[in-house]
Amino acid sequence: MTLVSYGSGTEDDPWVLRTPPGTSEYHAWRDGDALAVQVGKTRLSYQWRALDDAAEMLAAHGDWMPLGNADEGKPVKEGTLEAWARSPDNPVGGYYGLRKGYRGRFANYVTPVLEMMGRVELEHNARNNRVRAL
Repeated sequence: MTLVSYGSGTEDDPWVLRTPPGTSEYHAWRDGDALAVQVGKTRLSYQWRALDDAAEMLAAHGDWMPLGNADEGKPVKEGTLEAWARSPDNPVGGYYGLRKGYRGRFANYVTPVLEMMGRVELEHNARNNRVRAL
């Protein structure tokens, strides 16, 4: 179940998505080499290559992976997508987020984009959601 309402993925016509539990709406679009995310008045951005890298990692993982959403300054549980997205062992050697102080919540905002693109299956429970490659 993709939680996208509308949009073509540009800044003028962004994708309107919902977080995995379906509780919050946000906008996302491609901005050059970045995925821009607007949540209320807060703008986050992640390297665009994160979409390919995460899909490849999940395919290699071969099973469900917990999301593990967390803000940048908060600890993350190992074995989660969020931990991978900030690990020195990932393809970029650290955070995919581009704006210091706003580099967390990768699993919360990137996975619905991947789901909309048909690259992953994403759970939409109230808590403890997981993702896997298609």
